Amino acid sequence: MDFPVCVTNKNITHSKPNISVNYPHITNLPHSLTEKKINGDIVSLLNNLLIEQGFYNESLVEMVGTYEIKTNERNILSLSLTVYSFTGGAHGLTITKSLTFDVMTGKQYSLKDLFNPNSNYVEKLSQIISMKIEAWEVPLLEDFTTIRPDQDYYLADHTIVIYFQLYEITPYVYGFPYFPIPIKSIEDIIRTDGPLNTLLTF
Repeated sequence: MDFPVCVTNKNITHSKPNISVNYPHITNLPHSLTEKKINGDIVSLLNNLLIEQGFYNESLVEMVGTYEIKTNERNILSLSLTVYSFTGGAHGLTITKSLTFDVMTGKQYSLKDLFNPNSNYVEKLSQIISMKIEAWEVPLLEDFTTIRPDQDYYLADHTIVIYFQLYEITPYVYGFPYFPIPIKSIEDIIRTDGPLNTLLTF
């Protein structure tokens, strides 16, 4: 099944407070249990984001949820969920999280699942990002040292995009710091049976 999976839109709406949350729903996969697992993982992450962003907070004024499909080919689905909420104060707060799946098995890939064991992927990715921070003159809250082993990422085209939340390494006004890394540049540490290799050879 190398063709893209079918993605439909679902939504949660409420007038007071003003809530409009859209999220993806996967349909027509060959295996119903796999489809159920992937949709369950998406809803689970969404629920966590909604709660974290104050869905049940009495002070909630507005909440907006969106999603983006980053990769949908060669049995790989990579997507991002973004939730903005405003509960008063100077400005609202936005969180974005991503999921990457094998749509044939339902397996969800964490960052470490993409790389060979003992590959020191954290150190190697951190070095690349550190160079990009310096080259792009990214303003930091404090000196950058390393990514987390489970750092946020998504896959797009022939690239892995490592990113950070608001306030994680940069001031709020900078927005989300995204660091695209061509898969070709790190092919020596990627798993040959993982999604990075699948996209690399495409």
